[in-house]
Amino acid sequence: MDKGKASKELETSLQNLDLNPQSNVKNKISIATNHHQFQGLLPKKMKPPSLVSLCIGVIGKHLEDIITDLPEIAIGLPAEIKTAVAAIARRRKLLNDDVLIALADTSWEYLDVSGSDVSDVGLIKAAEVCRSIKALDISRCTKITATGISELVKHCRLLETLRCGGCLRSDHTARRCLSIFKPRLDYVEEDSWEELDTKEISSGAQSLRWLVWPNIDNNSLDEISTECPRIIVNLKSSPFGFMGTQVPWEALQNTVLDDVAVKDIDPKTWRGRGFAVKPASPSPSTSPELSVAEKFRLAFEERDNRLAPKRAKNARQHQRRAVRELMLMSTRAKAMVLASQASKSLHSRSS
Repeated sequence: MDKGKASKELETSLQNLDLNPQSNVKNKISIATNHHQFQGLLPKKMKPPSLVSLCIGVIGKHLEDIITDLPEIAIGLPAEIKTAVAAIARRRKLLNDDVLIALADTSWEYLDVSGSDVSDVGLIKAAEVCRSIKALDISRCTKITATGISELVKHCRLLETLRCGGCLRSDHTARRCLSIFKPRLDYVEEDSWEELDTKEISSGAQSLRWLVWPNIDNNSLDEISTECPRIIVNLKSSPFGFMGTQVPWEALQNTVLDDVAVKDIDPKTWRGRGFAVKPASPSPSTSPELSVAEKFRLAFEERDNRLAPKRAKNARQHQRRAVRELMLMSTRAKAMVLASQASKSLHSRSS
């Protein structure tokens, strides 16, 4: 081998020599991980939790110790933190009327109280505050009746998605609320348009479009489909939407409304020792069947509450008609009324 050829090979070898083996290893690892055969085999680098998420987790872990002071604490909390605390309280089976009322915020657009101890009192108070609610989950809430739902739709005019049912008592309440779910014009009897109360012209859920009711019976489904086809019941997920309409994520059956509030919070930070999350949807067979007496009691109570405003309105009508008849039949009474009006007119002019 001549000297020229040997020197050329030596120069080539020196050029290929890498004096930084660490970078060589990194390059090989980078090439390997970028190859399609290795994608998904190596664990992805997890993003560390934020300080806010850690603090919310600590609040959630000791939530039972601060419930009595929660109204004062929640005053200075932003709306998104209130939502996260409410979601943790629901998961820890601590969400009740007091907690919901303390955390309710005017900017909330969705509310999940499913499987909680919230009753009509807490739901009505929250509806009076959270008038911008567009999606609500009251499934498996055994203390919420048709009275609470009736007041809810009066205050939350933007409600588009409602999730209900899930157990025997909640299914019974949902069946009693069919007339509330369907928007309608009320038939009112007044003597003149001046006496007509504007809030009595229409009632029902005016904006309701999506109803998630897993155990809906055939009769209820037929009634909604026939009388109010605008309300879609138990829509299955589809990438193409529904009849050209974009389906909101709140209307999908397997969606948990408040998951988005705690997605960045590690459950280990708020779970207490020995705490286990109960299943979200217990089997209907495990719920006790309502007795006949209880069904009659609930039906009578809901009917009485539903007819109470009409009874009050009829009483006012009878009172006004009695005054008119008295004025027409009795000249003395008519004179007294006219004298009273004249006296008021003179007093107003003199003042």
